[in-house]
Amino acid sequence: MQIAKIALVGLTLTLAACSTPQQRAERAQSEMAELMTIYGPACSRLGYAPNSDQWRQCVLQLSTREELRQVGPSYYGGWGGRYWRGGGYWGPYW
Repeated sequence: MQIAKIALVGLTLTLAACSTPQQRAERAQSEMAELMTIYGPACSRLGYAPNSDQWRQCVLQLSTREELRQVGPSYYGGWGGRYWRGGGYWGPYW
């Protein structure tokens, strides 16, 4: 799953380099629509009014949390991965 996600990010970056600003904007809108479909119902159940600024922020936060959960803290070990969730020191990863 992680390899597929990394490949997708790489492909997205490659395509972004070869696309127009309008194409990039359309792709960003498409990605946001997908995130809203996936995480929107959870944010509504949490009490946020659909399509409000707080609801959109909730969608982005849930998406980011899921990405971090999938990648894991070791991915960020090179630039501060020793500190996680409130600055607790976990020690070196090696």
